[in-house]
Amino acid sequence: MVMVQRMISGLESVPLMAIIFFMASGILMNYTGITKRLLAFAEIITRPLPGALAQVNVVLSVLVSGLSGSNIADASMQSKMLVPSMVKKGYDRAFATALTATSAIITPIIPPGIALIMYGYVGNVSIGQLFMAGVLPGLLLAVLLMVFVYFYTKKHNLETEKKEKATAKEFFLGLKDAFLALLLPIGIIGGIRFGIFSATEAGVIAVFYALILGLFVYREMSFKNLIQSLVETVHSAAGILLIIAGGTAFGWALTMEQIPQQMTSFITNFIGSPITFILIILLFLLFIGMFIEGNVAIIILTPLFIPMLADYGIDPVHFGILFILTLSIGTITPPVGTIMFVTSSVTGTKIEDFVKASIPFIIILVIACLLIAFIPQISLFLPTILN
Repeated sequence: MVMVQRMISGLESVPLMAIIFFMASGILMNYTGITKRLLAFAEIITRPLPGALAQVNVVLSVLVSGLSGSNIADASMQSKMLVPSMVKKGYDRAFATALTATSAIITPIIPPGIALIMYGYVGNVSIGQLFMAGVLPGLLLAVLLMVFVYFYTKKHNLETEKKEKATAKEFFLGLKDAFLALLLPIGIIGGIRFGIFSATEAGVIAVFYALILGLFVYREMSFKNLIQSLVETVHSAAGILLIIAGGTAFGWALTMEQIPQQMTSFITNFIGSPITFILIILLFLLFIGMFIEGNVAIIILTPLFIPMLADYGIDPVHFGILFILTLSIGTITPPVGTIMFVTSSVTGTKIEDFVKASIPFIIILVIACLLIAFIPQISLFLPTILN
């Protein structure tokens, strides 16, 4: 009876409503016509670069992640939109699929990432600060991927012909079409920073914003689309909330047995250096991410790690970004890689081909994790200057 009570009480939280609202806004955005406008803008930006279509794949992930907060949704959408076009341009299907899957990992750490809200709620960490902290790491990962794509396409002679840069007129026309979409994440961060609204209220505003764009500005959302998007939201939110309910009860059981305190005492007795601690945690999370779904791992592991951070002088906001990004690597690795299976299924790629093609991307992700781990200002710069 107590376990059931704990599960229910774990869902009685105002911050958790932000997850549902941001999920709803992201799904509604898919029916507003915003995605195709963002795609057109991404194509304008990347046109002169070698491997322009592959570069679009990365840039679009950054732009779309500020709307949906769901990496699986982004990966599925871009697999349908971009991979067939990339294959026609001569890209290997497995490479295109692996790139799409990897670029989707940017989504959880760019606001309003669902994982950021879950970590903030479970660890009692400011969701507003986590939103600000995720921006630069997300952009860092995008830059690393774009640099790799540049050299890969040069080596394989893919889309290397010279193209004219977009004219100022084209750029500003594309920006005008995409501006309303780009305004959302900026508005969310700014509003939270200046105390205009909380993260949950930002979610409500995002839903209204999506409805206004779809119904009155672009007028591309029908009543049927609206009902369909609400049903999708219910299905997606139910899965997340069940995980949170179970995880809350599990966390209560761990606390009752004083597992976090015992683990903190055990680890701090054997590991004195913060650097050693971070490296061990990175390896642990890389391993765990291969076998446990990311949202489940956040719910279970956050209460275990948070008490240890103070002993090593690690900021919980900085650790949250590192924690979520490292766990996300597991989404493109077997045996439980959710994004790996989704993208491979959509594009018709064999899992073994995907695994081979994903090796350089996994190396890039590990490099990004190490940079974020040992240069805390990448995560903490915006929260510090905007505090």
